[in-house]
Amino acid sequence: MVHEVPPVERVRPGLWSVPVPIPNSPLGYTLVYLFETERGPVLVDSGWDDDTTWKVLQEGIATTGHDVADCYGVLVTHMHPDHHGLSGRVRDASGAWVAMHPQDAFILQRRFEIDDEWLLQAAAILLDSGAPEEAIASLPTIDEIGRMKPPVLPDRNLADDQRVDVPGWDVRALWTPGHSPGHTCFIVGRDVLLSGDHVLPEITPHIGLYRIDMEQNDPLGDYMHSLLRVSREVVDEVLPAHQHRFDSLPLRVGELLAHHEERLDAIEQSLLERPETSWDIAAAMPWNRAWDDLGIVMKRTALSEAFAHIRYLEHQRRVERTHDGTPISWQLTPARAAALRAA
Repeated sequence: MVHEVPPVERVRPGLWSVPVPIPNSPLGYTLVYLFETERGPVLVDSGWDDDTTWKVLQEGIATTGHDVADCYGVLVTHMHPDHHGLSGRVRDASGAWVAMHPQDAFILQRRFEIDDEWLLQAAAILLDSGAPEEAIASLPTIDEIGRMKPPVLPDRNLADDQRVDVPGWDVRALWTPGHSPGHTCFIVGRDVLLSGDHVLPEITPHIGLYRIDMEQNDPLGDYMHSLLRVSREVVDEVLPAHQHRFDSLPLRVGELLAHHEERLDAIEQSLLERPETSWDIAAAMPWNRAWDDLGIVMKRTALSEAFAHIRYLEHQRRVERTHDGTPISWQLTPARAAALRAA
C-alpha cells in the first residue's frame, strides 16, 4: 500500500509541516511539525520507526534549511508508533530531549513488562466479551512481542497548561485524553492548534478501552470532555497530524460528538430488544467495512472501541451487566429502558 506524501510546507513563518510516510497504512502519512528556534529545530511528533520514513524525515528537515543533528527537542502528542516511533533516532542523532505526558509514558513503561500473565488476562477479557476462539488465538505470543523494538521513554514530562520549551515561541500544552490516556495538543500563540490525532478534519479518531485500563477508565468520556474543552480555544486554524489543516474547530468538534452520540444511541436501541455480549455489540456497530470483511486483528480493535462505548454508558448508569459469568452480557438499566420506551 503506497500513498503519495505531500510536500514540505511552511504553514507559518518559522513553522513547517514535514509529512512522513506510514508503511502499509491507509492513513498514508503523519504530519510532523517543525519549529525553528535559536536552539535548533523542535519537532512535534517524529513518525513511524522505519528506514524509509527516517530518510524522508531527514530530507524533509533539510528542506526547511535545518539538519536532524541540530534538533533541540521532540514534543510527542501521544505514544502511538506513527507519532513517537522515530523519537529515539532523532534523540540519538542530535541529543534532543523527548517530552510526553506521563500517562502515555506509563503505558510505554508497562509494555516492557508484558509476560504470560498479561496474555492470560488479555485472553480472559476476550472470553468475557463472547469473542470466538479465533480472536483469542490471534493474540501475539510473548516471543512475538519480545521481537518488537521497544519504544523509547521520554526525558521530560508534559503537564496540562504548561508553557513548553520552544525558544522564541509561545506554545502551551493542552492535555486531551481519549485517543490515548496522555494525548496532548499544543496551542501556538493565540491562533493555531496542533491537534495531533485529537481532532482530524475528516477521520474520526479511534477511541478504545484496553486491558491496561479495563477496570476503571472511561476513555470515551475523557475524549468527549476533551473535545468540549478544546472547542473553547479560539484558534484560526487547526494543524492535525493526518490529512490536512483546516479551520472551523467548533464545527468539527460538533460533528465528532454527534458521531459518538449516534453510536451510543444505536447500542441502546439494540439492547432494547435483548441483552447482548460486547462482541455482539461490536459486530452490530457501523464500521468502514462490513463486520465479516474485517480481519480478526481489526475485529479486536473494533471490540476495544465497543468496550469504550459500553464503559461510557455504564458510567452514565444507562447499561449494566446481566450477571457475573462468562461471557458477560449487557442490558439497559431499568430506568433507562423505561425512559427509552416512553420516548
